[in-house]
Amino acid sequence: MSTVLTDFTDGIAVITINRPQARNAVDLETTKAIAAAIDEFEARPDLLVAILTGAGGTFSSGMDLKAFARGERPALPGRGFAGITERPPSKPLIAAVEGWAAAGGCELALAADLVVAARDATFSLPEVKRGLIAVGGGLLRVAKAMPYHLAMQLILTGDPLPATKAHEYGLVNVLTEPGGALDEARALAGRIAANAPFAVRASKQIVAASVNYTDTEAFAEQRKVWLEVTASADAMEGARAFAEKRAPVWQDR
Repeated sequence: MSTVLTDFTDGIAVITINRPQARNAVDLETTKAIAAAIDEFEARPDLLVAILTGAGGTFSSGMDLKAFARGERPALPGRGFAGITERPPSKPLIAAVEGWAAAGGCELALAADLVVAARDATFSLPEVKRGLIAVGGGLLRVAKAMPYHLAMQLILTGDPLPATKAHEYGLVNVLTEPGGALDEARALAGRIAANAPFAVRASKQIVAASVNYTDTEAFAEQRKVWLEVTASADAMEGARAFAEKRAPVWQDR
């Protein structure tokens, strides 16, 4: 079964991460499949808006730590984690979030232009709990999406943030009842798709550039730190402890 499902209907591309047995954790195979789906979305003039979501009631738990512990890295050069975080599509992207958007899953939501979430959904950037850092756009984007001090709390504690609070802080555009995120995202996408395609793309380009104009340089700079972190004993310990269902023993190196 494919790790990513696509549905292209009425000008809307729905891209679904389909690993519910792993809480839609992203491995390299899934990364390549998401990138291919985004490429098709970008190439087809009949597709105007994309929705990224997850199967089985969970958006995504982020990077597959078991695959990471085996040496796998779910990122593509120039495109980043899941083939999308460093280079989001030029057309509008909506994240439809049910359940958990954790770690890289939260970073996927942050890479989107709009976020629709169920009231019982949860966002988190818990990388520090696994000896890692949120370099899939989490560290660069979260303080642009919500107040600085709250962003710092989310990053430094790794604690979860309920969707209701995320909505109050501006991280979520629309709240829905549980199970309703995709339908509401489709309705929102439909309102966008009814507008002039070139004007929509141009508007996104200008707004995104005004907010994220330093992101290219910032990704390059943080990559230097990321290489040190991923080579650390603590990074491997965090992944092994997760796989072995035990508390990690940190060495601070």
